[in-house]
Amino acid sequence: MLIMSGMSPPTFNLQFPPVEIPALAARFPVLDESRMAVVNAAVRTRGHYTREEFIEVCAWKTPRSRPRVAANSEAAVIDATSRALAASDEAIRFAALLELDGVGAPTASTLLYVAFPDDYPILDVRALESLGVKSRSTYPVSFWLAYLEACRTLAHDNGVSLRTLDKALWQHSKERGPG
Repeated sequence: MLIMSGMSPPTFNLQFPPVEIPALAARFPVLDESRMAVVNAAVRTRGHYTREEFIEVCAWKTPRSRPRVAANSEAAVIDATSRALAASDEAIRFAALLELDGVGAPTASTLLYVAFPDDYPILDVRALESLGVKSRSTYPVSFWLAYLEACRTLAHDNGVSLRTLDKALWQHSKERGPG
């Protein structure tokens, strides 16, 4: 497992009262995620992403990544995503996705979200801001694991789904405007 060299683990602190989670999530922009549901069904049945699905999901998270993620071969995508989706260890699962060209932690989290929407949040600078954490250019696996645990705990403790929490975190930051 990768560790954050010389850095203390991040502390995630919700920057708004938890009672506001449902209302904030309700104000999140309505997105058509029907295509992601189709990708989810295919990926879950097959046990891996195809190169085409991989490129589509990566572009859904960040269109700027398309040229870099498109450099991955079908074989590389199948290999990495098969290992990621089959792994039970969260660090191994995440690290396998980071092996792909153009995939950083935010995109890896999106690939996991699409495959397992009930189990993963999407790592995003807005969500981090709403948890009192500054964004950075790269996120080690240990950061992801801490973020994942914090989001799962917050969602559980407040009786909401991870997606509801995700939307609330994003919306809170959006409504705050530029910091």
